[in-house]
Order: sequence, then structure tokens, then C-alpha cells
Amino acid sequence: MSATVGGESTQTPGPAEKMGFTPGQVVQELGWDNDTDDDLRIAIEDLLDADLVDGDYGNVVEAVVLWWRDEDGDLVDGLVDAKSDLVGGGVIWLLTPKVGRPNSVDAADIAEAAPIAGLSQTTTAAVSKDWQATRLVTPKTPA
Repeated sequence: MSATVGGESTQTPGPAEKMGFTPGQVVQELGWDNDTDDDLRIAIEDLLDADLVDGDYGNVVEAVVLWWRDEDGDLVDGLVDAKSDLVGGGVIWLLTPKVGRPNSVDAADIAEAAPIAGLSQTTTAAVSKDWQATRLVTPKTPA
């Protein structure tokens, strides 16, 4: 928290807010493992005021949080699978270990895989000590 000129306090948005999540959204989490950032997961769930749903949810979701490591296989396949339950206009947040961490994913690999999977890369941001997030969306088609 920080003080403003008028004496009010403002709260610096955390990673979940910066990622654009809002209360009531249905967000699917894929690729969870022991190395994922539990603080970030909890912050997202707190903001949503709901639990993250898993791959067995069986309905459409408004966003996907996809934890991905270099050892996880073909990124294009992972992104295509992540799109399967995503509602039109939804977003995929691809979470990868930061550069220099074990199993980090090269930015060039993401830039190459996204368009093959039918996605556009819009933003990359550090969201925790060990993880960075890349925002991927379905490109808008001309009317």
C-alpha cells in the first residue's frame, strides 16, 4: 500500500489483477505440478472468489492458466489443447519458468508456437519469483 497526496491509500495491483482476472470468471488451470507458484494460484483464486477448474471441468471457460516447462513436450499441442474449452474472446496465460531457471522455455519457441496454434502473443510479464506469464489470444478476424 502507498499513500496518495490526499492521504488515501492505494493498493498496488498484484499479479492476478495485472493478468486481468475478475471476480466470477471461470478459469481453467492446466499443467499444475509441484513446481508451480502456489502464492500466484491462491492470489488468482482469491481474486476470482472461486477455485480454478481443471481439465475435466467439461464446460467453457473464460481464461486458461497453462503452466508449461521445456520438458513438457510439444508447445503447439499444449496450446491447442488449452484452447479446447476456451470461450471465444478468452485468453490463455502461458506460465513458463523465467530465463535461467530449470526448464525455461525460449521466447522464440513461444513466438513460433503461438501462431501455429492459432494464437497471437500480446504481453509478457513477470508474475512471480520463478515464473513469467505470456498472454495469448485468438486473433480478431476482419469483419
